[in-house]
Amino acid sequence: QVQVVESGGGLVQPGGSLRLSCAASGRIFSIMGWYRQAPGKQRELVATITRGGSTDYADSVKGRFTISRDNAKNTVYLQMNSLKPEDTAVYYCNVRAIVTSTNYWGQGTQVTVSS
Repeated sequence: QVQVVESGGGLVQPGGSLRLSCAASGRIFSIMGWYRQAPGKQRELVATITRGGSTDYADSVKGRFTISRDNAKNTVYLQMNSLKPEDTAVYYCNVRAIVTSTNYWGQGTQVTVSS
């Protein structure tokens, strides 16, 4: 059984930082990533990372967010710096099983950037 559990969300002031973590279990995963969904908007890609460490970022977060992973722990991280109010959203972890290419989602963690 696959489990995907996010943590690390919260309330932060503009310009602040947060670190999200996502621990996945039950499979070996190829691509791990973060998506977000703001109220009234579609879910969008934030960043992804392959098992080999190749990364991809949305233009809106380049230079501010950093994705990383620990393959031994099946965990992916998202370091978010210089946060802006427009980063406010529910952040979801997505992982793809290496054998079946099935995607799994976490339950989401709220990030609110406000003064």
